[in-house]
Amino acid sequence: MSMIEKFDNQTREILLGLEQTQKQFWNISRVTAEFLTILIKSINAKSAIEVGTSNGYSGIWLAKALKETGGHLTTIEYWDKRLDIAKENFKKCGVSDIITIMKGSACELLESLPDDFVVDFAFIDANKSEYIKYYELIDKHMKAGGFITCDNVLSHEVKCKPFIDAINANPNYENVVLPLPAGLSVARKIR
Repeated sequence: MSMIEKFDNQTREILLGLEQTQKQFWNISRVTAEFLTILIKSINAKSAIEVGTSNGYSGIWLAKALKETGGHLTTIEYWDKRLDIAKENFKKCGVSDIITIMKGSACELLESLPDDFVVDFAFIDANKSEYIKYYELIDKHMKAGGFITCDNVLSHEVKCKPFIDAINANPNYENVVLPLPAGLSVARKIR
């Protein structure tokens, strides 16, 4: 049974509908969503952060996995129109109770996180030229053993290069770029 078939009918219908708008809303591929879901479950993630909510497609997948681990998702989006759609999709899919939505500039919101805010899973899919900043801001909150994942690192290789170079040079991380449809960086914080 494929992963999407395990969801209730309404969630499955919403996800399939959102897949039809993938290019318009820059959503991740289903295979990337499935991989992230497995990763969240395998590390028993409790506190996840997503930079780039869009219409909620990836957030639904992340939140469904976090429901199984007893976790929580904080998601950040700049655009009102996208956020309104995402809120409705989260509600319809039964995950809004474990999601905190933050609206505004991702860099400003990440800078404003309290010092005791702990993350064990991060997914970044927003302004590619700011990946380096998101990573630097999330790093101080990331638990050892946690993951920072970033989409589009192959499809937008030039814009993502400063991030990839920085995380590859950081001795506190192990990083691999997977050739999933847009290229997914998967970095584990080892200390």
